[in-house]
Amino acid sequence: MASHRRSLSTGRTARGAVLTAAAAAALAAVPAAAPAEAAPHPDRQEVRAGLDRLYAQAERATEAYNKSDERADKLRVTVRRSTDAVARAQERVNTMRGAVGSLAAAQYRSGGIDPALALLLTSDPERYLSHAALLDQVGHQRAAELGRLVEARRVLAQDRTEAREALRRLERTREDVARHKRTVEAKLTAARRLLDGLPAGERAAVRDGAGGVGDLAGAAYSRAARGAGLDVPPGTAAVSGRAAAAVAAARSALGRPYVWGASGPGAFDCSGLMQWAWGRAGVGLPRTSQAQAGAGQRVPLSQARPGDLVTYRSDASHVGMYVGGGQVIHAPHPGAAVRYESVHMLPINSVTRP
Repeated sequence: MASHRRSLSTGRTARGAVLTAAAAAALAAVPAAAPAEAAPHPDRQEVRAGLDRLYAQAERATEAYNKSDERADKLRVTVRRSTDAVARAQERVNTMRGAVGSLAAAQYRSGGIDPALALLLTSDPERYLSHAALLDQVGHQRAAELGRLVEARRVLAQDRTEAREALRRLERTREDVARHKRTVEAKLTAARRLLDGLPAGERAAVRDGAGGVGDLAGAAYSRAARGAGLDVPPGTAAVSGRAAAAVAAARSALGRPYVWGASGPGAFDCSGLMQWAWGRAGVGLPRTSQAQAGAGQRVPLSQARPGDLVTYRSDASHVGMYVGGGQVIHAPHPGAAVRYESVHMLPINSVTRP
């Protein structure tokens, strides 16, 4: 029996040794886990394309912001004027009611107020005017005074209504401004994150080149423009007067940073630069690129002169100033400065001469 137990024990030991050896061999056959590789950097051209898209979206939102902000400025003036009109109308009503009250007091001291005059002081003088019989008692002079009071009250009520509506419009416009601001900031945050995915040595080159087009794309736009009869005029036409002053102002802004919503003098967005430069020449332009596209005479690119406004993309969401020689000066996008660029940097929407 003991002999049998020893045999069983020996068999178990042998099998255990065999299993242990097999397990060791199996473990040896499993390759060691390789260290995690760093995520590859995104392709430079893909980042450039992504930045172009985000900057274009941010620029559209910026122009929408500028439009709402400009409207808010105008509405603030409207609200202020409406409030002043209400104050003047209220003062006039108070003065006229005081005069009518004096007349009533004088009549009371001389023997009491007749019923017709008492109606002059009611809160519903219109009802009084509907009583022709009472008008005969009051007389033409007092009827005229009451008529003027009724008209003054009507004007006051109208002014109050207009002031309330102007305030409502201003509040809605403020909400639009805030919404467009959030959109711009979200697009720019996404652009920064995309750019941060590149190696540090490549970021500047990609950032500076974004927002326009590369050499190949620029050449393609130029060929397409020539095929559509949109070639630039040969040479640089002489410029004088206000256009020359606007070009000089735009050149003086070279190197200043792009800041969305800015209109100078220390920083600009695209339409802000145009408004500021032409403003220095004594010409007022609207605030947005879309409105600037309609702020003058449309001309073909082949007849462009220095100072003309060149708007881009189908929605006219970007604008630059033609300065001759096939170049524009523009404020490109966040992270870049005001600079020269080919007039064919983007698909051209229109050319406008202020």
